[in-house]
Amino acid sequence: MGAIRVILAVVVAVGMVAGGWVWWQGRGRIDPDDAAQVARGKVVYAQHCAQCHGARLQGEPDWRTRLPSGELPAPPHDASGHTWHHADEYLFAVTKHGLARFAPPDYKSNMPSFVGKLSDADIRASLAYIKSFWPEDIRRRQETLNRR
Repeated sequence: MGAIRVILAVVVAVGMVAGGWVWWQGRGRIDPDDAAQVARGKVVYAQHCAQCHGARLQGEPDWRTRLPSGELPAPPHDASGHTWHHADEYLFAVTKHGLARFAPPDYKSNMPSFVGKLSDADIRASLAYIKSFWPEDIRRRQETLNRR
């Protein structure tokens, strides 16, 4: 009887650890098919991103041409831009910390850091919202970057 209790306790413990791991992994996911995450992302994007990247994710005009200040205008986040050329981890890091942390020292950008302004969940939600606009083939291509 004692051995059965030990086995049962081990099975329950393993199940709890496995369930906790699955739950934890899901927390960090950027999922354009998660309606709740996308809905939250729509609000976050409208409040914090749309003023530069456009209400329809279209970016600023002539986004590939440097301004007199040397900065590049905000790029589009729709399929016409380059956002989908990056893995989720990079997109999350740039959104959280700003582009200056990842660009060469002389690179000029207006992309701010959102540390202390947006939670990690809000950043993931805004990215899920953006990804929800990408055509299926673009989403598949971008997903291959996430698996590398």
